[in-house]
Amino acid sequence: MQNNPSIAETARRSDIRNRWLLAAPALTTIILAAIGPLLVVLMFSFMVRGDYGDVKYWQFSTNGWLSVLFERDPIDDSLGLSSANFTIFLRSIKLSLITTVITVLLGFPTAYFVATRPEKSRHIWLLLITIPFWTNLLIRTFGIQDVIRNEGLINNVLLKFGLISQPIQMLFTDGAVLLGLTYVYFPLMVLPIYSSLEKLDFRLVEAGYDLYATRAKVLWNIILPLSKPGIIAGSILVFIPCIGAYVTPRVLGGGKNMMLGNLIEQQFGQARDWPFGAALSITLLVIVTLALLIYVRSAARESGSHGH
Repeated sequence: MQNNPSIAETARRSDIRNRWLLAAPALTTIILAAIGPLLVVLMFSFMVRGDYGDVKYWQFSTNGWLSVLFERDPIDDSLGLSSANFTIFLRSIKLSLITTVITVLLGFPTAYFVATRPEKSRHIWLLLITIPFWTNLLIRTFGIQDVIRNEGLINNVLLKFGLISQPIQMLFTDGAVLLGLTYVYFPLMVLPIYSSLEKLDFRLVEAGYDLYATRAKVLWNIILPLSKPGIIAGSILVFIPCIGAYVTPRVLGGGKNMMLGNLIEQQFGQARDWPFGAALSITLLVIVTLALLIYVRSAARESGSHGH
């Protein structure tokens, strides 16, 4: 009987060792394919800019990080806040947040509609929602461009009915980028919300009506709280790719309405300033991580309050 604790401890250690051995291939892949490249980018951000792109290895410099928030005066070489970078940061965050809000407002009723259809027809509605994913992102973005350009569908219809006298400039504006982002990432909001609503026990909704609750109170006090995990998941899936979007702002925003993804590409391309581009990439990673932490903490706080 005295050996039972030691036997149990040995079995526990053996189980832990076996778990680590089973997880070793996945951990190795994560380290080499995800953490490794991030460490290289972080290392590049602290190096000296090369003469023709690339970096000067093993020469330490913080110029890349200084360029994120500051810019040097070409005359006296003094540092000042970079208004251009701040504008791009604010535009990226603003458009990503607005896109997330719009997709929630449009995605929730869409998901609710699909979830309340007969089971046989739900698959058809889900198919219609996911069909855009079958087409390349660039092609879909060019499709939006053809609709809103000066000679596009919307302006031609408005001109034909005499509602406007000259084409409305919609392309190459923040509104065009917002429209494109909403169209591209809308399914990523609908699907998680639908997944939550599909599991919803609608007997709770009927109980609310039996207790003389209005439709608004049933929606606010029963349906929305129970579908909150799907809304949070959809918001994460929309916000993260939005803030790092490259193709949609490039095509619909042109050179005047850049976002963080375009600025990073510019540094690794035309500007050939790899340390600055690497610093911007890490900055984008920090912003995304902070957004995830906020979502996770709010979800944990909400679940904790319901638990109590």
